[in-house]
Amino acid sequence: MPLLPLSGKSLRLTRLSRPGDGKFLIVPMDHSVADGPIADATGFSRLIGDVVAAGADAVVVHKGRARTIEPGLLNGAALIVHLSASTPHAPDGDAKVLVGSVEEAVRAGADAVSVHINIGSDTEKRQLADLGTIAAGCERWGMPLLAMMYARGPRIQDPRDPALLAHVVSIAVDLGADLVKTVAAGSAEDMAGIVAKTPVPVVVAGGAGDGRSLTDFAHFAMDAGCRGLAVGRRVFHSPDPGAAVRALSAAVHAPRPQTAPNSTSLPELAGAM
Repeated sequence: MPLLPLSGKSLRLTRLSRPGDGKFLIVPMDHSVADGPIADATGFSRLIGDVVAAGADAVVVHKGRARTIEPGLLNGAALIVHLSASTPHAPDGDAKVLVGSVEEAVRAGADAVSVHINIGSDTEKRQLADLGTIAAGCERWGMPLLAMMYARGPRIQDPRDPALLAHVVSIAVDLGADLVKTVAAGSAEDMAGIVAKTPVPVVVAGGAGDGRSLTDFAHFAMDAGCRGLAVGRRVFHSPDPGAAVRALSAAVHAPRPQTAPNSTSLPELAGAM
């Protein structure tokens, strides 16, 4: 039987995993909209080069920043253009809005787009509509969609509650995401249960911890069955971003032992993006 041709989306999805093992180390660097500059112009280019050379599979930036990246700096890593934004200066910092389109990402040469959705926020209804709109555009243009899903807002008591996280992740799948990024549940069993219910890859946000080393966190997430990590601040705030990425890449792409997850608690992921 002849092989069916790959679609544009499936071709782009393969580029999100440089070793081709279906696992992903993503380094988000879109934080400058919410937090301010993470480096000066020269430093940002050097940061891109360092994380790519160290083994990052993909980087996440906004559309304007994507225009400043010299193509050679990516050197085999994928480009994800982030389409959502908010700042802490607004009345509601959980109110993510769309600031870009799939078409703009295509013109920028993106391999995927990402959107940020806060379930439980006062603007949840509009954010869900935005997710549906972007998912439709991704189907039209053959573009993979990474949905960054969080439980955040006045009605959320425990953003890492396993049942809540499972619901948040399932919303992304049902509305058309190809990959889902979220925070980790409090135990490996809980996270493994969430992953087992999810037919698309789940990557875990690796925000600020409470003492667990970045490598230990990475092994914890991968042993729970996650398909990768999305680590921004703990990379670009590291004294040696390249070393941080090399350690993460080894944890993500190394073969995992076939052992049952333990119940050791994960660190708090306050501020994970």
